[in-house]
Order: sequence, then structure tokens, then C-alpha cells
Amino acid sequence: MKFIIFGLGNFGFSLASKLTALGHEVIGVDADMQKVEAAKDKVTHAICLNSTDINAVSSLPLKECDVAIVGIGEDFGASILTTALLKQLKLKRIISRALSPIHQTVIEAIGVSEIVHPEEESAERLAKMLDIKDILDSFELFDGYKIVEAKLPEKYIGKTVEDIDVRTRFNLNILTIIKMKEHVNMLGIFQKTAKVIGAITPKTKFEEGDIILIFGQTTDIKRFLHSN
Repeated sequence: MKFIIFGLGNFGFSLASKLTALGHEVIGVDADMQKVEAAKDKVTHAICLNSTDINAVSSLPLKECDVAIVGIGEDFGASILTTALLKQLKLKRIISRALSPIHQTVIEAIGVSEIVHPEEESAERLAKMLDIKDILDSFELFDGYKIVEAKLPEKYIGKTVEDIDVRTRFNLNILTIIKMKEHVNMLGIFQKTAKVIGAITPKTKFEEGDIILIFGQTTDIKRFLHSN
């Protein structure tokens, strides 16, 4: 896919570089030449221009763009004007970053419905992850369900999926197990790399250091990880 990202601050630069690394064509745009220089080796194209200038923005390959993302965070006015300008130019899809409820209201008034709140979402995700001890990562679904990556509790070491019977006892599904394998790198330093074992069976045995991927509700996940 082809993306144009306006604003190469922390959020925009991080998003642009990650999408480029995933094999997408990304044009990163910023009015600050220093930010453009910093991004030029990490994104497909990095361009310095004023995104509130309709003539400058019109010079970009907008018709070939699948998604335009307004990631401008420091300048409220520039964010709003850029979003309005892109809406006026009738891009296929626009995603805009909002920093406050007022910011979101103005973006919605322009007619853009895809709005992201990276700082708020990151904080909320971290809070939910820290809510349960031994959780390494968490992905919220709907109706209280989530997928979590958690350290295997010691009490389950040496037992099989069948022995624990998580579906009956805890109303959970263990999706897979991540094994941490230790190896020596080129510098002679010990490193750990993660290896997913794929689909598990009732006979799959848990080992020390395993990381498990669990699907279920928060209360059941807490019971499974911390019940005696």
C-alpha cells in the first residue's frame, strides 16, 4: 500500500518507519528540514513542505495514495488545516491524530471519522497490562475479552494442557506457547530469541520460561495466573 504521513515528530516518524519496514511505500512530509533529514534513510521518501499550503500539497502524488495520515501533534492549527485541505482534495482515506476532545470535535466537524489518540491509547494499554501481574502484553477485544501474553506460573511447569484443563476450570483458551531459546551471537554474547511453537495439543507440556498466549476475560485470566 501507499501512505503519505504528514508530521514527522515522534508519532509520525515511528509510524512511517514501521510501515516502510513492513514493505509499504511511504512518503513522510514535514515543514522542518531537520526532521526530514532524520527520516530520509528510514522511509521511502521524505519531503520538506508546508502541509497547509494547497499548492505544495497538490504537488504530492495524492491520487496514488491509499491512506493519508495527519500525525502533526505540536501545532493544533497546522493539524486542522492539513486535515481540512486533504478532505477538500478528496483523498480516498484520511486518518487524523487528535490530542484533545476539542481537537477531535473539530476534526469530526471537517468530516473525518478515523481519529487516533496514540498517547491516550498507549497509556490505556499499559495500564491494562500492568493491571494483571506477569502480563507481558495485552490486546483488548470486545465485551471484556482480551488476548494476553503472560509468563507461565511456576505451578504449571511440567504439566500438560490436558492436566491443567484451562477451558473447563478457567473458561480460557491457550492459543499457543512462545519458547525463549538461548544462543550465542556473533560477538559471543548470549541472547534469547522467541520461537512460537504453533498449534498446541492436549499433550503439549509446559516448560520453565514459557510464555503463553491466552484468550479470555480479565477475571478468568487473573484466576488462572494467580489462583492457589
